[in-house]
Amino acid sequence: MADSPLRVWLEHDDKLLRLHLNRPKANIVDAEMIGALQQAFDRYSEQHSLRAVLLDAEGPHFSFGASVEEHMPESCAVMLRSLHRLVETMLEFPVPILVAIDGQCLGGGLEVAAAGSRLFASNDAKLGQPEIKLAVFAPAASCLLPERIGAAAAEDLLYSGRVLAAAEALAVGLVDQLHEDPTAAALTYFKKHLAAVSASSLRFAVRAVRSDRLVRIKSKLAFVESLYLDELMSTHDAVEGLTAFLEKRPAKWEES
Repeated sequence: MADSPLRVWLEHDDKLLRLHLNRPKANIVDAEMIGALQQAFDRYSEQHSLRAVLLDAEGPHFSFGASVEEHMPESCAVMLRSLHRLVETMLEFPVPILVAIDGQCLGGGLEVAAAGSRLFASNDAKLGQPEIKLAVFAPAASCLLPERIGAAAAEDLLYSGRVLAAAEALAVGLVDQLHEDPTAAALTYFKKHLAAVSASSLRFAVRAVRSDRLVRIKSKLAFVESLYLDELMSTHDAVEGLTAFLEKRPAKWEES
């Protein structure tokens, strides 16, 4: 459907599930997008012919991030819990998830991407978690990034909110390959390395690799979700930062 936030189809003899974010140019990870992704992963989790998923996006940018409006106190609990459920679903998905990133991949968009298995990015890609600049933090990224790039690099991104150019993202291990056409690079990887392997044995390999990491991330997600909803969102600065962004004005932080 033209107005759907996500295009979904199978190709390569039903061995590859294609998920295509379809709300350019921002491809905001809002409740509708999260719901569409969740539905697609749920629907195809038992597709026994699958060897991989390829997640990419329409337009010049993968995603500008989550909806700031949905981060406000009256709606953030539903948004956060649905996003965390999606992240867990992706981490538990039985085959590798290849992610192709063009342009900006920020905030909630990077959290979704970082739940994938291998990330392919364009040479002009920009990746980051700018949430701290709005006086909030990135709960899912706080769990995913230390596992992917190590504690020091993750702390740098999460505390500073700075955005990495593609070359630095490759250097720290946030992405696995740079290519002028990241979707084509992901397809090449699929055809060369995944298309011909046993679908059954691949599922065992995925479980074996992810088992301990999945336990750690799920436990930490529960902690950071509570920290965000029960403590952070009761502070002046968190609400002020989000409100100031929406009102397009400088934030006024409390002195203590």
